[in-house]
Amino acid sequence: MSAPSSLSLRLRIWRQRQDEPGGRFLSYPLTDLSPDLSLLEALDRLNQQLLLAGERPVSFDHDCREGICGSCGFLINGQAHGPRSGTALCQLYLREFSDGQSLTLEPWRARAFPLIQDLVVDRSALDRLLMAGGYVSINIGSAPEANALSVAREQAAQAFDAASCIGCGACVAACPNASASLFVAAKLAHLELLPQGQPEAQQRSLRMREQMAAEGFGACGNQLECSAVCPKEIPSSLISRMNHLARG
Repeated sequence: MSAPSSLSLRLRIWRQRQDEPGGRFLSYPLTDLSPDLSLLEALDRLNQQLLLAGERPVSFDHDCREGICGSCGFLINGQAHGPRSGTALCQLYLREFSDGQSLTLEPWRARAFPLIQDLVVDRSALDRLLMAGGYVSINIGSAPEANALSVAREQAAQAFDAASCIGCGACVAACPNASASLFVAAKLAHLELLPQGQPEAQQRSLRMREQMAAEGFGACGNQLECSAVCPKEIPSSLISRMNHLARG
């Protein structure tokens, strides 16, 4: 059966002004949508309609719209980034949904991510986690000759996979305890797996774990939903690696 050339959706969106103590869901019908539109493009169309009607547009985070920057992110029917695995929200297309389907859009729900407005939350706590970890202070001078430092292929591949984390916060939103363990584990691993990051690995781990607690992130409950919703599919095994590093 061929896919429909256009579809209709009902978007049930959390609306809350920055200065309001509480919010509510409002429903908006959208018709004649191309299945090739992304969900963010559908929100763009909705905002055009709201502006023409003299109403406040829906606030949502976005930037590159290529799944690279990590700016976008909210819950779709209770699932971070929506139903397609390994995909950032900005790359979620309407062909993933059925004609006439109702979608509930709401912001990340976490104590460490205070709401700004509508679907936008303050994720600066993730930046402070990175700041707590610091940087690699080992002076390696100019770029070394390619074969000067021997790094095994598997080790280099693991470091690259960990470094692909875009810091979108989906792992926090999906965790029942709002833990940032997967984010921190990825940031620790991509340095600790390479020679330059190893001398300060334990110090970095301690500082970042202390900052997690200070920011109000919860503890990892081994639900592993974090890895399931990660758009870069960061493996949950990195959390075990982080815990092993903390034990010395």
